[in-house]
Amino acid sequence: MANSIVVRLCGVIVLLAIVAAGTGLFLYDEGKPYAFTTVRGETVNIYGQGLYHYDSLMAGSGQRGVDFVVLLFGIPLLVIAMLRYRRHTVRGGLLLIGALSYFLYVYASQSFGMAFNALFLVYVALFSTSFYTLILLVATTNVPQLISHFSDGLPHRAIGTFLVTSGLLTLAIWLEAPLRSLFTSQPPMLLGHSTTLFTHALDLAIIVPAAFISGMFVLRRDPRGYLIAFPLLVIIVMLVPTIISMTVCQLYAGIVFTTAEWVGPITGFLVLGGIGIWIIKKVLCRIPEGEGA
Repeated sequence: MANSIVVRLCGVIVLLAIVAAGTGLFLYDEGKPYAFTTVRGETVNIYGQGLYHYDSLMAGSGQRGVDFVVLLFGIPLLVIAMLRYRRHTVRGGLLLIGALSYFLYVYASQSFGMAFNALFLVYVALFSTSFYTLILLVATTNVPQLISHFSDGLPHRAIGTFLVTSGLLTLAIWLEAPLRSLFTSQPPMLLGHSTTLFTHALDLAIIVPAAFISGMFVLRRDPRGYLIAFPLLVIIVMLVPTIISMTVCQLYAGIVFTTAEWVGPITGFLVLGGIGIWIIKKVLCRIPEGEGA
């Protein structure tokens, strides 16, 4: 029963994501960017067109890059994982946990971080459905059977070090803006049209601690760490095409970056994503092909 409910809920997520990402990517109108004075007295450029009319030029154009990745990579990943899970394979269940975590991350970000638009309730539905489908999936997963494959045969020290290092890098990157703002009494540079730093809050409150906890578990050769780490690794890998796609869309929208500003993040995520793919492959290979859940 739980298997069929999870599969049906995944189908709902796929349909809603097609609507949300498709509308965001392909909806055009006659609007154009315009200047706007924020509540803090700063002037920012508003995107002024399509679904993301009221978002900043940076956020609105970047979000279309996210929509592109959801359609091209996210939805196929979810469908493949769902089909494998439907065959009651352990690999499929673990991959589905990762895919659902990615959708949860994306649509939590859109629900709270984007300016209100006509698809707000669709974002909330995707956020909610991804969250509860993930809970149901984890609750019905045979965790002892799953983590039994990870007790040995994996490079625990290398993987644990990567997870902890990723957490430290994320912590350092996202602390810079709020700390600089506190010391200078100036709004954070990345605030734009928003009133708070939602992505910073999400990553600092959830992603960074999860990276530290999973990394420490793995370093101690505790296989439970892999159950926490796997969704993070999928998100890291999916961020590679996301960062590239966002940058392309932002450049097309007229945002000017220095070479270091676009080469640095893309190169960094390519390295992190490559290591993430290597770890995901190592983890999945520890589970015998076709083993039932």
